[in-house]
Amino acid sequence: MSDVLIVGGGVIGMLTARELHMAGAEVTLLERGELARESSWAGGGILSPLYPWRYPDSVTRLASWSQQTYAELCVDLYENTGIDPEYLPNGLLIEAPGERSRALHWSAMHRHMLLPVNTDRIAEMEPERKRPPEEAIWMPGIAQVRNPRLARALAQDAVQRGVHIRTQTPALNLETRNNRILGVTTAAGRLSATTVVLCAGAWTGELSQILPTSADIRPVRGQMLLFKGKPDTIHHMMLEENRYIIPRKDGRILFGSTLEEVGFDKSTTSTARTALEQLAIRRFPVLKGFSVEQHWAGLRPAAPAGIPYIARHPQIDNLFINAGHYRNGVVLGPASARLLGDLLLDRKPIVDPAPYTMDAVRG
Repeated sequence: MSDVLIVGGGVIGMLTARELHMAGAEVTLLERGELARESSWAGGGILSPLYPWRYPDSVTRLASWSQQTYAELCVDLYENTGIDPEYLPNGLLIEAPGERSRALHWSAMHRHMLLPVNTDRIAEMEPERKRPPEEAIWMPGIAQVRNPRLARALAQDAVQRGVHIRTQTPALNLETRNNRILGVTTAAGRLSATTVVLCAGAWTGELSQILPTSADIRPVRGQMLLFKGKPDTIHHMMLEENRYIIPRKDGRILFGSTLEEVGFDKSTTSTARTALEQLAIRRFPVLKGFSVEQHWAGLRPAAPAGIPYIARHPQIDNLFINAGHYRNGVVLGPASARLLGDLLLDRKPIVDPAPYTMDAVRG
């Protein structure tokens, strides 16, 4: 029997496994499909919340801690596994009409570099952008990772560290008695551990329904496109009306994403593909000359106000939760894993844990 059983093998689950294993725990990782093939694989990999000033300070605190550690994490993973997560600090341009003052106030409060730029400066930075907006907000310190490569590196790192991994093994039920969790029921039988951590992303809410207090997490579908572009066609990440464009190192260009309340339906639609492609080409006509290489969808784990649950369960002593990161799982992942480890191992927490508890007010 392991010390810790983690339910969910996405970026959050794997980072949590890494954190606990490095602290000396024997860890088993349980995943319903393949590692990190859900929201972790489907996202864009921007290492910042989108429109960060719109989020509560509790999200900013986690993001800030992660941003300070990501470069070192990626170097460490590359050295250990030979898989490069492609950490790239190429900055983020955000069009947000009427939000300049709010963004500048947030920047001063949290000491994040943020600069207003005008049309001429935007055109200089991105020559292929058709009709640049009159103004935008430039965050030069924001980086990206290529999240599928980050996921592969974390998976290989887990294997090399000796984490016990069980894929294609959905958790069917949580067995509890006398305010303790006894184990997790699967088709292959019950798995037990001294402590269980729920990191099951969009499925966490559904799985936790049998508990005295459940997690308010729902799936929100996002569809995305990948253009087979050329390097240096687009230079920086850009965000406008919740649609972002992300140029990768090899020239591929990611454009997304939709926000759809369709339950656990992860299918793609021709309507969304057409709308995304047309919008991307309107903003960057050069994309018309590139083929759409991939079109996919993922299910984001949405919690109220975008504040994740990172806490011990209030009634089940040996059950913890680390889920509900919505669109920010990659950027919040390292801090969330560290905080969960702090709580489970009774260490001094990196941030005040109160906003992430099961009973915290989330707006």
